Amino acid sequence: MRTLMMLSIIAILTTTMAKSDETIDTKVKNYIQTEWVKIKEYQKTSWQNGKEQTVNNLNRIKSFFTKLSTN
Repeated sequence: MRTLMMLSIIAILTTTMAKSDETIDTKVKNYIQTEWVKIKEYQKTSWQNGKEQTVNNLNRIKSFFTKLSTN
């Protein structure tokens, strides 16, 4: 009787542990996927801001030299 009771307890514990591992895996996967999407969006906006800043800097440099040549 004791042996049967211990075996059933062990079986229940292993199944609950296996289920909890699966949920942890899915939580980690979901977290990584959402962070990856956030990083991609941040990089898009950062690259776009960088491109705009580069264009503005080039325009300022060009206008500086055109002002020098006209004066």
